Amino acid sequence: MENNHSIDLSILSKELRLLLEIMKTEDYDSIGSVKNELYIDIDWGIFIKLARHHRVYPLIYSKLKKTDDNRIPPHVIQTLYKDFKKNTFQMLHLSGEMEQVSELFTENHVRLLFLKGPVIAADIYGDISLRTSKDLDVLISITDLKRAEELLLSIGYEKEVVPNVLNEWKWWYHHVIYFHPQKKIQLELHWRLQSLPMKVPKFYELWERKRVSTLTSYPVYFLGKEDLLLYLISHGARHGWFRLRWLLDIDQMLKKGFELEDIKPLISKYQNRKLVGQALILASELLETRMNEGWGNFTEGTDSKKIAQYALNFIKGTESLESIMSSECYKDYSLSLKSKLQRFFNFLILFYPNSADSVTLRVPKPLHFLYFPLRPFLVVWRKTRKPS
Repeated sequence: MENNHSIDLSILSKELRLLLEIMKTEDYDSIGSVKNELYIDIDWGIFIKLARHHRVYPLIYSKLKKTDDNRIPPHVIQTLYKDFKKNTFQMLHLSGEMEQVSELFTENHVRLLFLKGPVIAADIYGDISLRTSKDLDVLISITDLKRAEELLLSIGYEKEVVPNVLNEWKWWYHHVIYFHPQKKIQLELHWRLQSLPMKVPKFYELWERKRVSTLTSYPVYFLGKEDLLLYLISHGARHGWFRLRWLLDIDQMLKKGFELEDIKPLISKYQNRKLVGQALILASELLETRMNEGWGNFTEGTDSKKIAQYALNFIKGTESLESIMSSECYKDYSLSLKSKLQRFFNFLILFYPNSADSVTLRVPKPLHFLYFPLRPFLVVWRKTRKPS
């Protein structure tokens, strides 16, 4: 697919452009052919900060260590090596925990699918040390949620406090976080791939298309390749692609080839054509991702280009996700990802009470139903009381 989408890349810093240039260079020996002007006045501290922020330092180090390029200061490669080594130990640590959790759940008849972590690092890159993961993400059927929680608590995990007014978690959230204080491992337990109103496959559909990993001796199940690609695309889009690692995942997966006939029905069924188009434009423009013929059809129209340009505002910096998601820019972006029908449902969900309402006005639990008619007034009250 040709890079003719004309999104404006001028907002990217020289350090980020150099990072992208190294990322998309497949031949280690050709890294030395990277244009000299990209190295002029490079702030190597910013370069390292960007590599860390975008979680691509394992791949960057694996490329730089094999090239003899005196334009890159030795301390840069040494710093990246330390990060690479630390990440390798982390991925091994997570791999062991992943196997233990899989065995525990399976023996207790709770089906689970691993969404990210070492299992997809091995699948996408063929080496768990080439991708980072800070936690384990697993998906279960919502009917198994209570039993899954019991199992995690039984092996030392502690549950993050989840606000709950009139079962608000079913409407406002799609996962809950657990943390193991001794092992220092965080696990996200999902019952949906994305939060409402995004349309997602049912668990049983994903289970039917599951794959088994060869990474561990005990079977570990994860998403089928089409489901994984679309999940990573929707996940990256929802987070504004503020980490290039997710785009690199897409790049690596598409290089292995996908049959359009296999994935087109899923794209249509779950209404994420616009998001697929955005991912393809960004991968093509930033990483020069090569794709099979036919993929270019998904980038046609202005919607995908518009949200691709939008995402560059989040990609260019090193802001935290919390900072990004609290900005007005992100709120506009998030709304632009949704279809008209999804926007309508999103509007309806806003009327469902949440914990902020119970803090604003406390009423006895038997009267919690009053939060429904009171919610619009409570929201207005909070906004008027909010300091400018």
